[in-house]
Amino acid sequence: MSKRWTIDKIKIFVENNSDSKLLTTEYHGFSQKLLFKCACGSNFEKTLTKFNNNNQRKCDVCQPPKTSRGE
Repeated sequence: MSKRWTIDKIKIFVENNSDSKLLTTEYHGFSQKLLFKCACGSNFEKTLTKFNNNNQRKCDVCQPPKTSRGE
Protein backbone atom coordinates (compact mmCIF):
# COMPACT_ATOMS: atom_id res chain seq x y z
CA MET A 1 0.00 0.00 0.00
CA SER A 2 1.40 3.38 -0.98
CA LYS A 3 2.00 6.07 1.57
CA ARG A 4 -0.52 8.92 1.45
CA TRP A 5 1.29 12.20 1.92
CA THR A 6 -0.42 15.16 3.54
CA ILE A 7 1.08 18.60 4.04
CA ASP A 8 1.48 17.81 7.77
CA LYS A 9 3.31 14.53 7.08
CA ILE A 10 5.57 16.26 4.56
CA LYS A 11 6.37 19.02 7.05
CA ILE A 12 7.35 16.47 9.71
CA PHE A 13 9.43 14.50 7.19
CA VAL A 14 11.29 17.67 6.13
CA GLU A 15 11.96 18.68 9.74
CA ASN A 16 13.24 15.20 10.66
CA ASN A 17 15.33 14.53 7.55
CA SER A 18 16.90 17.83 6.49
CA ASP A 19 18.04 21.27 7.57
CA SER A 20 15.49 22.83 5.21
CA LYS A 21 12.05 24.13 6.11
CA LEU A 22 8.82 23.58 4.16
CA LEU A 23 7.14 26.87 3.15
CA THR A 24 4.32 25.42 1.02
CA THR A 25 1.01 25.23 2.91
CA GLU A 26 -1.04 22.96 0.59
CA TYR A 27 -0.19 19.66 -1.10
CA HIS A 28 -1.95 18.66 -4.33
CA GLY A 29 0.05 15.64 -5.51
CA PHE A 30 3.45 14.18 -6.25
CA SER A 31 4.09 16.30 -9.38
CA GLN A 32 3.60 19.58 -7.49
CA LYS A 33 6.73 21.60 -6.79
CA LEU A 34 6.99 22.45 -3.11
CA LEU A 35 8.67 25.59 -1.79
CA PHE A 36 11.42 25.10 0.78
CA LYS A 37 13.81 27.38 2.66
CA CYS A 38 17.37 26.05 2.77
CA ALA A 39 19.50 26.30 5.92
CA CYS A 40 21.51 29.03 4.13
CA GLY A 41 18.35 31.16 3.81
CA SER A 42 17.69 30.65 0.09
CA ASN A 43 14.29 29.50 -1.13
CA PHE A 44 14.10 26.60 -3.60
CA GLU A 45 11.50 24.38 -5.25
CA LYS A 46 11.55 20.60 -5.57
CA THR A 47 8.91 17.93 -6.03
CA LEU A 48 8.36 15.65 -3.04
CA THR A 49 9.72 12.73 -5.09
CA LYS A 50 13.04 14.49 -5.73
CA PHE A 51 13.29 15.70 -2.15
CA ASN A 52 12.42 12.28 -0.72
CA ASN A 53 13.95 9.72 -3.08
CA ASN A 54 16.83 11.61 -4.67
CA ASN A 55 18.05 13.35 -1.51
CA GLN A 56 17.81 16.78 -3.15
CA ARG A 57 17.22 18.47 0.19
CA LYS A 58 19.15 21.72 -0.24
CA CYS A 59 19.12 24.68 -2.62
CA ASP A 60 21.15 24.57 -5.85
CA VAL A 61 23.89 26.69 -4.25
CA CYS A 62 24.44 24.33 -1.29
CA GLN A 63 23.84 21.18 -3.35
CA PRO A 64 24.54 21.94 -7.04
CA PRO A 65 22.63 19.84 -9.58
CA LYS A 66 24.62 16.93 -10.96
CA THR A 67 25.85 17.48 -14.50
CA SER A 68 24.68 15.04 -17.12
CA ARG A 69 27.14 12.40 -18.33
CA GLY A 70 27.30 14.00 -21.79
CA GLU A 71 28.95 17.15 -20.47
